[in-house]
Amino acid sequence: MAQVESQATEHHGESLRRFMRQHPPFDRLPEAELQFLLSRGQLVFYQAGSVLFSPSGTPVEHFFMVYQGRVQGVRHEHQQDHVQFEIGLGECFPLAALMGERPTRTEHVALNDTFCLRWARDDFAQLVRESEPFREFALGGVSGLLAEVGRQMQQHVAGQLGSDFSMAQAISSLVARAPIFAMPNATLASVLAQMEASHVSSIVIIDSGRRPIGIFTLRDLRRRLVLEGWQPEAPISAWMTPQPITVEHDLPVFQAALLMAEKGITHMVICRNGRLLGVLAERDIFALQRLNLVSLSRDIRCATRIDKLQASRLALAKLVDQLLARGAQADQITQLIARLNDQIVQRVISLVSASHGAPTRPFTWLCFGSEAREEQALHTDQDNGLWFDAEPDETEAVRQQFLPWASEVNKQLDSLGLVWCPGGIMAGQRKCCLSAAEWRQRFAKIIHEPTPEKVLEAVIFFDMRAVQGDIAGVESLRQTLLEWTQQRDIFRRILTEDALRRRPPLGQIRDFRLSRGGDHPNTFDLKTEALAPIVEAARVLALTHGVSSVSTTQRLRDLASVDGLRAVDAAAYEEAFQHLQLLRLQLHQEQQRAGLALHNRLNPDLLNPLNRRILRECLRQVQRLQRDMASRVGL
Repeated sequence: MAQVESQATEHHGESLRRFMRQHPPFDRLPEAELQFLLSRGQLVFYQAGSVLFSPSGTPVEHFFMVYQGRVQGVRHEHQQDHVQFEIGLGECFPLAALMGERPTRTEHVALNDTFCLRWARDDFAQLVRESEPFREFALGGVSGLLAEVGRQMQQHVAGQLGSDFSMAQAISSLVARAPIFAMPNATLASVLAQMEASHVSSIVIIDSGRRPIGIFTLRDLRRRLVLEGWQPEAPISAWMTPQPITVEHDLPVFQAALLMAEKGITHMVICRNGRLLGVLAERDIFALQRLNLVSLSRDIRCATRIDKLQASRLALAKLVDQLLARGAQADQITQLIARLNDQIVQRVISLVSASHGAPTRPFTWLCFGSEAREEQALHTDQDNGLWFDAEPDETEAVRQQFLPWASEVNKQLDSLGLVWCPGGIMAGQRKCCLSAAEWRQRFAKIIHEPTPEKVLEAVIFFDMRAVQGDIAGVESLRQTLLEWTQQRDIFRRILTEDALRRRPPLGQIRDFRLSRGGDHPNTFDLKTEALAPIVEAARVLALTHGVSSVSTTQRLRDLASVDGLRAVDAAAYEEAFQHLQLLRLQLHQEQQRAGLALHNRLNPDLLNPLNRRILRECLRQVQRLQRDMASRVGL
């Protein structure tokens, strides 16, 4: 039952004005536009259980904002009611139906006694035409709100650090001068004179089509002088570094920086359609930053002692701050953390091999879980294993040679903050130090003879990557696993049932379901209660549809391309995942600055209204993804 209490401004004008100013898009509207809404709106009461509007043959008539209470969206399918979403304080609806001038597909019901602000469709349409911020909100919906939260987060961090450019902009935007280049037959002396006159430390060698074929730097000169002496008439082609790493002009700055760090290069050649456009040195990207990504990567690779790596781990926190300030996306930041952690693992392996003796057999160091997916935050533990080749009759003897060495690697990683895995998923444990044949047998038993206990224990292994060693062999095994899982309905069913045990912390009465006691009261765990359900659903659907990618975002994108998910749904799930990851990264940064132990527990009451609203919407997307997964797997 609906009851119109009043025109919005009759008795509640000032209180409604304050309320609307707390919520988007009304916080951005000019006063005249807000006054228009207040003068045209109605405050309407809906008794618990009453229907605001239902699917019909005509377009929806009104635009709503929840002033008090909650509204639930329900769809009637297969003679059952399916809850699609809940709408809480300050939220507006039904934007998609109004913008599409169509009927709604969902029945909207008052979950409890509820007050809504209500406007006629014509008033909504007028404001869409005349108000740019309102139009952006109506068109962007949740995506627009997520973008606004991202801007706020970026501004918050930038306000502390200062920000000179965005890591998302094209690398060509940093090219400030025409490139200095030479032909391959130019002499060393003439090239050095050209570099001196141009005040540069590098020069690109090109062919007749202006395509880069080499690069020559002052570092090359110093190295070659020691080895070969001064040869002023030698052609520069004999002194250059051939086949330089080149990138296209539209590559984001972040990706270029990551490539420089991975390859250990100090100069990057920028091309447009393969032709030389410019050259960037690492200082061009990082000159105004307080920390140099390439230098950090170099420090890791060149560390001579384990304790030298400790400073690199601590520097990661500063780097995350800088990337947030420069607009890097969550998956870019977690990818960077994982890549640098990979380098730390590789360096620890080298240092332990030098101090404790190197393994006498070839091996592959595996990572599982978030490191394999490249979704690590600062607070993370080890999930790793060892893969070696051995004949059946020598497998145990070879394993016993590896175990003490692998245990020492695990110990040193723990000392650097990559803490012991509480589940014992570490290369120094017998169950994770296996021959290639044993790994294959282990997976075969799990997939072909599944039980809930086996699947629960082993699910982390289905996100797997080689950090060092036989990458091709590991990829071959992953492809075999995909083939097996597509043939085993019962395995996928158990995997799905396990994934559905973790539900997002949305409350029936309050917005969120929170802990009542413990060390962190009134919180929920961002990792296990919000992010993990997305990770697990994406994994289940990827295994179901033969998608070989490992990262959650890439799985969602690939699922859309093979009809494993609707493209619009996959994009919404990815946006939710990215935002939840950003919240987790921001939480860790705040804890780090306060000198607190890092954890994943978030108190939603500490968020502003916009962030709370987006958090609710993200968790609703998690609910939708779980329903989507269950439906597509057949539960």
